[in-house]
Parts: sequence; structure tokens; C-alpha cells
Amino acid sequence: MANQRQNALFSWIYDEITPSFTLGDCHLLRHQEAKAPQAGLRLRLVYQELITEALIAERIAATTKALSIAVISRQNDLYCIELCLDKEPGQLLAETLATLDNVELFLMSEQSPRLDLPGLLVMDMDSTAIQIECIDELAAMAGVGEAVAEVTERAMQGELDFEQSLRERVAKLAGADACIIDTLCGNLPLMPGLKAMVAELQAHGWRLVLASGGFTPFVGHLKQLLNLDAAYANELVIVDGKLKGEVIGTVVDAQFKADTVLRSAETWQIPQGQRLAIGDGANDIPMVQAADFGIAYHAKPKLAAAADGKIAQLDLRVLPYMLLKLD
Repeated sequence: MANQRQNALFSWIYDEITPSFTLGDCHLLRHQEAKAPQAGLRLRLVYQELITEALIAERIAATTKALSIAVISRQNDLYCIELCLDKEPGQLLAETLATLDNVELFLMSEQSPRLDLPGLLVMDMDSTAIQIECIDELAAMAGVGEAVAEVTERAMQGELDFEQSLRERVAKLAGADACIIDTLCGNLPLMPGLKAMVAELQAHGWRLVLASGGFTPFVGHLKQLLNLDAAYANELVIVDGKLKGEVIGTVVDAQFKADTVLRSAETWQIPQGQRLAIGDGANDIPMVQAADFGIAYHAKPKLAAAADGKIAQLDLRVLPYMLLKLD
């Protein structure tokens, strides 16, 4: 990539081995991820386009006089650098970098979860692991999309709790041919970066679980496709090849999803600090709060406020960069 980089700072970072660099009035040293220096603030930036580097360099030069920098490498084609610097200029730099498009920014600490130790990730499915809401798609295929959307809106307005909303929406599917489930399973649009994220976590011995307010055929399909460790969702009643408009068994609601984090951690003896959860909606708040590190993915404001970290601009490939790798 050396011949693609036009920015002097990033040419030094990626293409040279000299230990220091001067950018305007800013003096930079380099470090390795496993040997980050003590600093008031440890900041990571993840981005995907080389053109972004010039903008990052401008902001570094304008806000700080000294820092240490490292390249953070993971098993995908995003770029990531780590900056260690004093707290006050670091906070100012973070504020200016947060205005950039297609850049994810997050703070690290010695207590951050570690990629190179066994861990657990519990994922929501709809709009997190996949790009759609399965019940909306089923409703459209069954010709009752508008009716289901009305119930969804009532739930969003707080008129119904999750279980009430689920049962009312599923009731609208009564009489639909069950073949729509297989059709949708065969066309589930995976969230960008999902396969790469799963593969990297699994390569480091992590356990991966789906906990969804959706339906068992879809989590089962993803479990098999991605070789996940467990998957939980609601079970639709099917009689004579038709949807009955009911679910049976324990409803997978917000509390069930939160309990899944704790049960899974106990099952696989995942130590504290290594238990993660990721979701997109308010129904995922208990789950991300039950985790040691909860992540909001392109999330609604309430979840984003409750989470420990967020991915707001890029895709799921970002998640491994939020973890330390010290071995």
C-alpha cells in the first residue's frame, strides 16, 4: 500500500521503521499494541478509506504536541491506529476526530476485554446479525405488512410491551403458508462484516450466541451457517403447513436475552471482563447492561446511551478492534 499513501504521517506509520516522526509541532513515537505506554488517554480510530488519513493527520497536528502511535492489526481489511497521549489534548483530539465520516472512535483501557483470551459474545439477530426484521419480512410475504407495522408502531410508542407486541404481530400471520419461512431463510441478508467478525472471534476461542426476539428457523439457520455455539428465539406454531398465528414456549424477551449472557458465561466458564453483548434496539438494553462490555450497533439513541461502546458508521468488522490483543 506504500504507493497509495500520499500522507507523510501515515507513510511513516505503515511503511517505515524509524522510531519517531515530527508533524508540525507534534512529536510522535511508535509503540506496539502489547506495550502501550502509560498515558492519560488511549484512543483507537478505525477507518476504511486512505483518503481519511489526511484529515486525521490534520487534526493530530492541530491539537497535540506529543503522542505515541501504534498500528492495530486484525483479520480484515479495515485500518486502525491507536494513540496514547495526555488527557486534555486527547479529549480535544477525540472531539475533533468524532466529526469525521466513516471513522469509528473509542477509548481503551487496561480493563478492556481481550481478544486473545476466551470470551463470549451474545448477539441480537434482527438489524444486528442480519439487515432485516424477520417479522416485517414475513408479514410482507403474507400480505399483512401494514397490519403488523401498526402493531410495531404501538409498541414503539410504549402502548404494548414486547410480549404483547410479539403475540399481536404473530397473530396477523395466521393462515399464511409456512413455506415463506424457508424462502426467507434462503435469502437472509447478513450484516456486512458478520462473517469476518465471527471468524476472528472463533479463531481466538470465543463462544458466540444468538439471542433474538425473532423466530427459531432463522437463528437456527444462522447457527448452522456460522457454526455458532447456541441460538435462542421464539417458536412459531405450524399446523398442516400453515402458520397458526401463535408462539409456544418461553418468550425470548429483553430479560431472557440478559439472562442468556449470564447463563452462557456460566456454562462455558467465561471470566468476568470477557462477556460481551451487541444489539441495536431498546429491547437489547438489559442484555448489553448484563454484559461486562455492551456494544450498540447502529443503534437507537436509548441503547447507544446505555452501551459501553458503539459502532455507528462502519460494520461489524470493527468489533475485534475494540478488544485488546496482548499475546
